[in-house]
Amino acid sequence: MIVGVPKEIKNHEYRVGLTTAAVKEFISHGHSVLIETGAGSAIGFTDELYESAGATIMSSAEAVFTKAEMIVKVKEPQPNECNMLREGQILYTYLHLAPDPVQTQLLVDSKASCIAYETVTDRFGGLPLLAPMSEVAGRMSVQAGAHYLEKSHGGSGTLLGGVPGVASGKVLIIGGGVVGTNAAKMAVGLGADVTVLDRSLPRLRELDDIFSSQIRTVYSTEDAIDYYSSRADLIIGAVLVPGATAPKLLNAQHIKKMKPGSVLVDVAIDQGGCFETSKATTHQDPVYIIDDVVHYCVANMPGGVARTSTIALNNATLPFGLALANKGLKQAMLDDQHLLNGLNVHKGLVTYKAVVDALGSQLNLTYCPALQAIAM
Repeated sequence: MIVGVPKEIKNHEYRVGLTTAAVKEFISHGHSVLIETGAGSAIGFTDELYESAGATIMSSAEAVFTKAEMIVKVKEPQPNECNMLREGQILYTYLHLAPDPVQTQLLVDSKASCIAYETVTDRFGGLPLLAPMSEVAGRMSVQAGAHYLEKSHGGSGTLLGGVPGVASGKVLIIGGGVVGTNAAKMAVGLGADVTVLDRSLPRLRELDDIFSSQIRTVYSTEDAIDYYSSRADLIIGAVLVPGATAPKLLNAQHIKKMKPGSVLVDVAIDQGGCFETSKATTHQDPVYIIDDVVHYCVANMPGGVARTSTIALNNATLPFGLALANKGLKQAMLDDQHLLNGLNVHKGLVTYKAVVDALGSQLNLTYCPALQAIAM
């Protein structure tokens, strides 16, 4: 199979779809790899290193899309990239379709087969291709929050860890999954006063076992959100409904009652955000202020630590990518239900129900089960 890797074009996105090590793996399995010039140069994966790994360097994204049978990316394709996709081509990347009607319609129109990293599953019920970036984003969320709590950046001037004689800052983490757990690790490490809200009692027990008395675990109710949000210096939005639009757990009234100079970090922004006042921002212009509360809603947070993120992501995506290349789309899907769960769009059909639930009436979409779609 001919595998193509274009350069990412989203604002301040320096990650790249394949590392040089991943390229070598594809080459060793008999495939060819096309890399757009400069695709990984910002994080040390130069054209020369890719050529040494066996890749062919292409002069433009258009050249990559024209020749490749499978496109491997990191972020969702932008409109001009969607327009370069063709019927029968495989797109393997993050998609986050539920809050994005424009991208969804363009992918349907392309008739390409589009596999979303964030909906591929594993035998433990997890999301193995989302987990590495959730780990990164969870850890970054506390770094970002601590930075914007500084007075010169619009915050209240609170040090999360406090100092002897001064109370620690209060961190509220809404959601106890991968993002929330990694955020808690960072916040605890800084010496913050940490509360985690979640609706899963088993998960709260697990977090209690992990952190013991270092954090406070609370069952998430409207009353708990109201109480702890009004006292927090930093709130991390870490909720996830796989493939679906994130629920709005913090409304405008909650935010009005927060302390002036407190900070919100919405890690769920790729799925539409879990705060009512959230809107996607960029690394170039990461924050805005509503009701004296700093909002950090960068939609590609892990791109800020692009080298670490790229290597971590490739560790997870490579086995599935090789299966697609080695077996072809249909056989790879038939052999692996977890990879099949990643198929969101195929030959003009939407094959992930949560996307249809979110956008079906708006775009006149009809759900087609993935297994049925690939059998056509």
